[in-house]
Amino acid sequence: QLQLVESGGGLVQPGGSLRLSCAASGFTLDYYAIGWFRQAPGKEREGVSHISSSGGSTNYADSVKGRFTISRDNAKNTVYLQMNSLKPEDTAVYYCAAGWGVGFGSIWDEYTYWGQGTQVTVSS
Repeated sequence: QLQLVESGGGLVQPGGSLRLSCAASGFTLDYYAIGWFRQAPGKEREGVSHISSSGGSTNYADSVKGRFTISRDNAKNTVYLQMNSLKPEDTAVYYCAAGWGVGFGSIWDEYTYWGQGTQVTVSS
């Protein structure tokens, strides 16, 4: 079965950190660009970060720039999103998606594989 599985979400206090993982099963991520998206209650899904298939290019939404870091370990078939200095407004379900030829501006539907999401809650 071809799928992406996110993990690492949870409840964290403002200012805290979490590292999300996006692991692929049934296929290799080597040739895929990966996007991280998030959706808060009552809001539209938004792109958070993107990494090219080689890992040589990364992009971030302005709202997370300087706080989040995307990386990939193709040997482990996994992409990570390190989230530091978390704020209550970062609370959302976070999803990863894999696609060929997709860039940071690509919308959700342009990706090929999608995960089920992991909840991140930032609250004191």
